[in-house]
Amino acid sequence: MQCGSLKLLAPLMVVVVFLCGCATPGPHAWGEEVSFAPGTQRLRDAASSAVRSTRVWVPLAGAALLQINGWDRKVSDWARENTPVFGSEHNASDWSDRLEIASAVSYFATALATRGPEDPDAWWRDKGRGLAVGLGAIACTGAATTMLKYATGRTRPNGDSTESFPSGHTSFAAVTTGLASDNLRDIDLSDGVRRGLVLGLDSLTISTAWSRVEAGAHFPADTLAGMALGYFFSAFADDAFLHGASDRRVALTLVPVRGGAELQWQLAY
Repeated sequence: MQCGSLKLLAPLMVVVVFLCGCATPGPHAWGEEVSFAPGTQRLRDAASSAVRSTRVWVPLAGAALLQINGWDRKVSDWARENTPVFGSEHNASDWSDRLEIASAVSYFATALATRGPEDPDAWWRDKGRGLAVGLGAIACTGAATTMLKYATGRTRPNGDSTESFPSGHTSFAAVTTGLASDNLRDIDLSDGVRRGLVLGLDSLTISTAWSRVEAGAHFPADTLAGMALGYFFSAFADDAFLHGASDRRVALTLVPVRGGAELQWQLAY
């Protein structure tokens, strides 16, 4: 992955969203179904669904596996010495800030492009309610990240501070791109375009995470934990407050193949 292509990714995604999606009336306008008092059962169901999401448990599993045989530090040392993507620790640090901003832009762009009512007053009301949910998820992610940093006190690879775990840049990127991915369900897009945009959003999060590793600011496990944290709050907020009911389904299937079997997973919206 080249830095030049990363630089063009966020503006390109914004253009695609506004060209391919239109905020026309649909079954429900984005933000129309918001509930700020969803009830205990709905909160419990949303939390359970978020925890079971592959976007949450796969990064956590990866962070745990990296603790075996010191691979967390080995990968960190290799990334800092070689900086294969960003060329230097300084460039990686600069790019992590740019990618973090790009993630925020992706969220607000998709929020504005979602279906809305024709009446201007209703449009502003629904957008405001939907954005309140998203900003709440972002705030909760930031608060949880800060508390974990102080609770764990892990020293950064470059020794700058004891706020290595988890990565704040990555948790922010994950929650904003996770919210943006959910917003794509409320934009009139073809399935192919929607899948491409989700892939682009995921690339933003992964690129942010890796830039923090190359910058020496975090170990890989720190970024994976941040990724899981951000994705958890984005999924929880969407299911608990934004939409009337969760239609997020994760399916794991063991499929026989020649010479053995393979585990396949599918995320459906």
